[in-house]
Amino acid sequence: MVGIPDPVELSQALIRCPSVTPENAGVLDLLQKTLEGIGFVCERMVFSAPGEKDVDNLYAKLGTQGPNFCFGGHTDVVPVGDAVAWTHDPFGGVIEDGVLYGRGANDMKSAVAAFATAAGRFVEARGVDFGGTISMLITNDEEGPSVNGTEKVLNALAARNERLDAALIGEPTNPYEMGEMIKIGRRGMFNGWITVNGKQGHTAYPHLADNPIHHLAAMVSAIADEPVDEGSDHFQPTVLQITTIDVGNPAMNVIPAKATAAFNSRVSDRHTGESLAALLRERLDRVAKERGASYEFKYDARSDSFLTLPGDLSTLVAQAVQSHVGRKPDLTTTGGSSDARFFKDHCPVVEFGLVGRTMHQVDEQVEVAHIRVLTDIYETVLDGFFPG
Repeated sequence: MVGIPDPVELSQALIRCPSVTPENAGVLDLLQKTLEGIGFVCERMVFSAPGEKDVDNLYAKLGTQGPNFCFGGHTDVVPVGDAVAWTHDPFGGVIEDGVLYGRGANDMKSAVAAFATAAGRFVEARGVDFGGTISMLITNDEEGPSVNGTEKVLNALAARNERLDAALIGEPTNPYEMGEMIKIGRRGMFNGWITVNGKQGHTAYPHLADNPIHHLAAMVSAIADEPVDEGSDHFQPTVLQITTIDVGNPAMNVIPAKATAAFNSRVSDRHTGESLAALLRERLDRVAKERGASYEFKYDARSDSFLTLPGDLSTLVAQAVQSHVGRKPDLTTTGGSSDARFFKDHCPVVEFGLVGRTMHQVDEQVEVAHIRVLTDIYETVLDGFFPG
């Protein structure tokens, strides 16, 4: 063992790698070197798909026997946006007044650093014969298409009969304060596009045209104004948000021939992607029939909801959180999608990480003290999962 990294210093070093999806920018090389210094055996898995860039992934193991506890996460980040608007260089890893600034500071390079340090401390205290395996699955394809990352690594592990017994994903789960929330599932994600075909004409002679915007407005109202479901014990109601309406008409005196709307929906366990599509198409058909409109409906059911029922894993993590921050976290399924949706097909999975208030924003930041307490929490989780 070369040495256990300081989680804050490692967070800074990871942030200084400008690993905007899917660029590696040396971030996985740095992480691999750090993990190998702790004693992990590292494997790089590169996957590609037609028309897409190769994606580099890292799977690291410390131990050779079960059970296998896996830390899951990503080192890719979203673009910085307006770099001039940042207080500090977004890839500088600057600390000021106890706050670490940088793209990926809370989503989620600091959590990855906490994984590594927690594992190193655990093994230093317990030795390498602790009765199991600690693994880390780190992708550089979470913020992008999520096609050549975690899902393919997990499938490759399963194909060679390598089993994961539990997984903890380090996404930022807390809205404002450390210890508020553990994610035990996520809602599904559904994207949809509605295109209404009309007839172009002069605005002074609307009887000679067919305005698709008017039809589209009625259709948008039909799918967005009426509730989809009431949710359930563990899930908020399905929400549907219109994200854009496009016509592409530069002329004020012309009725356009076509209008399109796009929307995104976060879906409770009351619906699958297919059942939601059927419900929406029923509403759209009703409006189209009433108005004599012609339309097309396309959708992409990215993922269905999933849930890891409250049990041993969520209790273990909740107790570790409470022991360090004095707060009992809520078990929720709120928020967007994450790579936990891929782990759920292989093992029980929960998510707990930092405060995500500034993720994806200008001046993304995290309190240095939060990185240290997160590291302590992860080490306590390992202690509980592998009883001495």
